[in-house]
Amino acid sequence: MSHSVINPSELHDPIPYGYSHTAAVPAGTGLVFVSGQYGSGKDGMVVSADFAGQVKQAFANLGVALASHGLDHSNIVQLRTYVVGPDFEKLGIIGSVVHDSCGELPPTQTVIGVSGLAMPDILFEVEAVASYPSAES
Repeated sequence: MSHSVINPSELHDPIPYGYSHTAAVPAGTGLVFVSGQYGSGKDGMVVSADFAGQVKQAFANLGVALASHGLDHSNIVQLRTYVVGPDFEKLGIIGSVVHDSCGELPPTQTVIGVSGLAMPDILFEVEAVASYPSAES
């Protein structure tokens, strides 16, 4: 891991909800910014009308984007997730997929409720910042 994650004991435990409170990236670390990924196939069309299916596909797409830089989900420092009509069930799905993708110590994350995204059938979108040790470090 090219970053450190800390969850202060004075704050609630965020891990069951699929995020951590803080992450730090040391000097000389490279960053990769991944634009919003949604539950699409290679053709850009949404693969499922189901929220859980879209979240899983979006994280799979995020993995492909990270792999193009030689990284994986463990390199993610921050997630920003956009949810059409958020509720506790959807938050639970996101938390579960983050856990399955990122492991026991998830990245920081902000969940943003929205009324719609780029296309009417998109229910979820995730963008990320990932880090990697610089060759110069």
